[in-house]
Amino acid sequence: MKRKLISITEFAAKIQSGMSIMVGGFMNIGTPTNLIDAILKTDVKDLTIICNDAGLPGVGVGKLIEAGKVKTLIASHIGLNPIAGDKMTKGEMEVILVPQGTLAERIRSAGSGLGGFLTPTGFGTMVQEGKKVIEIDGKSYLLEKPLKADVALLLGHRVDKKGNVVYNKTTRNFNPLMATACELVVVEARTVVEMGEIDPDHVVTPHIFIDYIVEGKQS
Repeated sequence: MKRKLISITEFAAKIQSGMSIMVGGFMNIGTPTNLIDAILKTDVKDLTIICNDAGLPGVGVGKLIEAGKVKTLIASHIGLNPIAGDKMTKGEMEVILVPQGTLAERIRSAGSGLGGFLTPTGFGTMVQEGKKVIEIDGKSYLLEKPLKADVALLLGHRVDKKGNVVYNKTTRNFNPLMATACELVVVEARTVVEMGEIDPDHVVTPHIFIDYIVEGKQS
């Protein structure tokens, strides 16, 4: 069986400049902060970050933004982080805003192997720009394409050494979806347990989606 439990240093070595990275979390709840801190210590840059929001100044993905490591941010809103707005205004970071439900469904579509989906959300607004409009039964829909990335960074509450993940309440948010839509999936585990210690009925993200595990208590 593949050894999935790695050190924070081994994880950091896998991140390269120019990568697209999905980061779990909702207003930093469910965000793998130790993994983000590890990236901060490297020289990587020009990252495309895909997440629900821009975090807060000095917190979560906000740290990557403030450090100038993010070239493009794809998120549903950035209002909680004025630094992100400032960088967008100055042209220092590209920001692509996606309605929250559309963002989640685009990620789910990629993980499910779908070619996209139809939604009325954004029709007749700037969200429509550059997108195909399809009419069904007299109603107009936008064709939204799947969204995938090179790497997914997740936060798990309990993770066994095989990679089965249990989330803690609302920390689940985007994490399970992102686990299915990326080439490389790394989970920061609050607690690592032996195989067999997690009730199979409690597993949300099965081990087949997880490539590596990093213990969250590591500095």
